[in-house]
Amino acid sequence: MSDKKTIELYVKPAGGWDALRSSWQALRDQQVVMKGANTLLRANQPRGFDCPGCAWPDRNAHSTFEFCENGVKAVANEATSKRVTAQFFAENTVAWLDEQDDRFLEAQGRLTEPMAYDAKSDRYLPISWNEAFDTIARALNELASPDEAIFYTSGRTSNEAAFLYQLFVREYGTNNLPDCSNMCHEASGVALTEQLGSGKGSVTLEDFELAQAIFIFGQNPGTNHPRMLGELRSAAKRGCRIVAFNPLRERGLERFANPQSPADMLGGSGVQLASEYYQPRIGGDLAVATALCKVVIESGAVDHGFVSTHTHGYDDFAANVRAVEWSALERESGLSRVDLEQAALTYIDSDASIVCWGMGITQHPRSVATIQMLANLLLLRGNIGKAGAGPCPVRGHSNVQGDRTMGIYEQPSPAFLDRLGAAFDFTPPREHGYDTVAAIEAMFDRRAKVFFAMGGNFAAATPDTAHTHEALRRCELTVHVSTKLNRSHLVHGRDALILPCLGRTEIDVQAGGPQAVTVEDSMSMVHLSSGMNPPASEQLMSEPAIVAHLAAATLPNSRTPWLALVEDYDRIRDRIARVIDGFADFNARVRTDGGFHLHHPGRERVFPTKSGKAGFYAHALDERAAQADVLQLMTVRSHDQYNTTVYGLDDRYRGVHGLRRVCFISRADLERLGLRDGEHVDIASVWHDGERVVRDFRLVEYDIPAGCLAAYFPETNPLVPLDHHAERARTPASKSIPVRLLRRSAA
Repeated sequence: MSDKKTIELYVKPAGGWDALRSSWQALRDQQVVMKGANTLLRANQPRGFDCPGCAWPDRNAHSTFEFCENGVKAVANEATSKRVTAQFFAENTVAWLDEQDDRFLEAQGRLTEPMAYDAKSDRYLPISWNEAFDTIARALNELASPDEAIFYTSGRTSNEAAFLYQLFVREYGTNNLPDCSNMCHEASGVALTEQLGSGKGSVTLEDFELAQAIFIFGQNPGTNHPRMLGELRSAAKRGCRIVAFNPLRERGLERFANPQSPADMLGGSGVQLASEYYQPRIGGDLAVATALCKVVIESGAVDHGFVSTHTHGYDDFAANVRAVEWSALERESGLSRVDLEQAALTYIDSDASIVCWGMGITQHPRSVATIQMLANLLLLRGNIGKAGAGPCPVRGHSNVQGDRTMGIYEQPSPAFLDRLGAAFDFTPPREHGYDTVAAIEAMFDRRAKVFFAMGGNFAAATPDTAHTHEALRRCELTVHVSTKLNRSHLVHGRDALILPCLGRTEIDVQAGGPQAVTVEDSMSMVHLSSGMNPPASEQLMSEPAIVAHLAAATLPNSRTPWLALVEDYDRIRDRIARVIDGFADFNARVRTDGGFHLHHPGRERVFPTKSGKAGFYAHALDERAAQADVLQLMTVRSHDQYNTTVYGLDDRYRGVHGLRRVCFISRADLERLGLRDGEHVDIASVWHDGERVVRDFRLVEYDIPAGCLAAYFPETNPLVPLDHHAERARTPASKSIPVRLLRRSAA
């Protein structure tokens, strides 16, 4: 990491020596070289802890080194020697802290004790745990309705904590359980549940060993899921075709040098990953998927045996796709017919294909339609329920999929509520709750008055920053369960609490002894996670214990033995087994090395939809009218960042060093708009209710299609209107923002 502000083209492969140097530097920066190195040897191991980074599955027992560069950063930042104590808060007002950038906040270290906001001094002051729980319980029980409280969940929350949390919230009387899924892969769940009967991907790591083609849409694994590069490298080396669709030219999709391979490290050039790399315009993936389906249908390559046995709606779908003109597909995708036909032929030539996607697909207005068109593509060739094939939505947070499995959902099914109520002897609320967008609207309108967050950084992660911050400030009480200082602690309600919790790497000791939690990865493997380091402070509590104590304080008449459950987490897992499908004999099955795989019916070509079959769904193209001075902006992560956590100011693979307020732009747009590389501009989003502006961004010429821009979040989150979201899924459309570039005055 360097604070020197430079832009340099990166020509080396992803990974390699630079990844090792960056990992070493992360351990040094956090002053945990020996401790961090020893901790990493237990990362993603059968008897270790699950990395607090991404949700990519583990290759259990295959290697001692089951971590990546960004995993090192996540572990180093959690295991850091730095501490945010009561003395730190005594020395710094909230107003002053709010003026600092996100990197500064993250760098201060681990929180050590519960803190309560004092308006008179504008500082956080120490508070005992019992006082904190009593404060929250009193605020909740004084509300006119349970629906005036909102309970947010981050994807790092364990299965045990998530299950207790949703149980507490529903016993309290509401389904207001927005979570980070609402902001990332909600569109995947909506699309696939309707179409295939399950909102999860059907593939496993073993399928990556058998696939003949892997199609990657809207995903940058080099930064967001670096361990995936190892699977892609192995696939490429055995001859699997890897086809990438991404508006940005990303180094992590082009070439990779595995730091564990002497040949890669000594050779220097690494292994070519993408055999074909296409750069559609932002939002053009629906047209791409439609074009691929069109070629499969018109070339006679449809697996009619699979289609007739396992699907419905093919004839109408095929007629719709045949009617789409190539001129429209080229215009909307930004790709030529030649390119689209070549990609389709690669798909046709493969007897087993995986389709992967990330938030480059899910955060658009037409994301549900796009995902269903990708699933249509798989169905046409029978690529579901076949070894080496299937849909693979690649989720980010390490347990975001598990949280949803445990019932963290604002729209629970009646069947789930029936089982929950029977197991815990209460009547759960039936009315659907608020998702993330609706929660912000409710707080802004003062229909919601208490906001409780189990992890995450809500104030920084959400869209329409100014509106969201005002919504949080209108609350009577905001509470955040956290490991590190972040923006959400500084954008607070009238009263505010910070509750510090254990991290994944730390030993969790309860009355029954050291405990392990469980997590579910992006491919539905459920496994144990147990830390090895002493807690950063004696005053930290585990997330399950925080929930249990809060429930006991808030619900004195509850029949649930809250405090007894957290004495031994096996007791929580026994209750999970009674309520959640697929978790029978949970405690025994999860203690096998690697855990167990949750059954996906699609793997047996069983589709629990209303019709009992998988469905073909046709979707029209956007065909939006272009405006000469309006460009499409997508928000992205830098390489020195995990979600809203900013580790540093470098984005190595894109050649950016010491900078974050940059805007990637094509040479064609620079010339067309009369701008120059390195010039500073303001960016204004164009929406029905006016402009939102972020200021002083340096233009960086980059390999990106004309009419398209990219810039980092959370700096550009203010540009995303709250009502600009995915149809039906309401995921913020952060990858599809219409903007204008405004010249800055000479002054």
